[in-house]
Amino acid sequence: MLSFKLKNVNRILKIILLFFAVLFSFPAETSAQQDSCHWQISLLTVMPGEELYSTFGHSALRITDTITHMDIVYNYGTFNFDDPDFYTKFVRGKLKFYLSTDDFDSFVYENQQENRGITEQILNLTCGEKRNIISLLEQNMMTANRFYKYDFLFDNCTTRLRDLVEKGTDSTVHFGRALQKKVTFRDLIHEYLNYGDKQWSKLGIDLLLGANTDAVATPYQVMFLPDYLMKTFDSSTINSQPLVTDKHSLFKINHSLIEKNNLTHPFFLFLCLFVLVAFLSFSKNLFIQKSLASLDGFLFFIIGFLGILMLFMWFGTDHAQCRNNYNLLWAWPTNIIAAFYVHSKKNWARIYFMIYSIFIIIIILIWGFFPQQLNLSVVPILAILIFRSWIYFFRKNNLYASHSISK
Repeated sequence: MLSFKLKNVNRILKIILLFFAVLFSFPAETSAQQDSCHWQISLLTVMPGEELYSTFGHSALRITDTITHMDIVYNYGTFNFDDPDFYTKFVRGKLKFYLSTDDFDSFVYENQQENRGITEQILNLTCGEKRNIISLLEQNMMTANRFYKYDFLFDNCTTRLRDLVEKGTDSTVHFGRALQKKVTFRDLIHEYLNYGDKQWSKLGIDLLLGANTDAVATPYQVMFLPDYLMKTFDSSTINSQPLVTDKHSLFKINHSLIEKNNLTHPFFLFLCLFVLVAFLSFSKNLFIQKSLASLDGFLFFIIGFLGILMLFMWFGTDHAQCRNNYNLLWAWPTNIIAAFYVHSKKNWARIYFMIYSIFIIIIILIWGFFPQQLNLSVVPILAILIFRSWIYFFRKNNLYASHSISK
């Protein structure tokens, strides 16, 4: 009887054990399937740096393999600085960027040295999609495919990663919206330059970038900037699931607010120059008048040179964003020659500068109505040229005539 009871107990225990074995086999099997996909793909977003080239941040793709312990970062933002024609190609928009790889630890160390934070977003991809992306990266690493023609707005190290994920996934990626308001490409560029208080860089960029940059950027196009690619991925979905499964900081730094120095702002400095020139223009001191005469010629020469540079960037380069530049309405290329006739007694010279000054007055009055956002910092310089042109046009018996310093 006791033996019979023990057998029944043993049988019951076996049934219970079998039940639990079957019960726990399902998550174990699922876990095994997940582990069999030993790759992990994540987007790395690097914070903006202090140098101009790093103002807008950086993006890269990280591939890890739990079996081989591979941990590689793929970077589309590489170029050959040692190229003897580097500067020529860069200015003409013909510089080739290419895909390169770096060890993950080295990548992190380099950005730590520059005190640039790194955020990682692990992407929610199937094994097949991971294989597709890795295969595309391997194809792009081939010599024939590595190089591409860089375009800051539409084909850069960040947009390439967006396109790579979009192309490598079997399902459609539904990209979210990083911005709820309409902004132009120039507005987005200004956002970073203003934050870093890079007002002189902002002036230079505004002088060269034409009206194409003032087009409204679509939610898809804003991903040309690393921060906005990261923000868009945060709100994107694939197969009705979030595209990003996990987001964390690999290297975190405190965002210190950069104090803006209005005393070094180009508008303030140029305005001070205008006040000084206007005050000295009424002096009868010969040395001061000669100095102002030299300044007049220098300013007209610089503006003429800028006009020629704008024309070259428009017609002589592959930079599409430099076309249709409305700055040429005030930066006349002919001023580079007219600069040598600023104080000439010749009637045609006086008429030229009077027409130019009147034209610039009209430009300033309708400054905000152009399809291109013009930088206000140049207005005080233009005001100097207007003021000086009118003085010489209306002053007949001046120091220049009496001392024969005009041409």
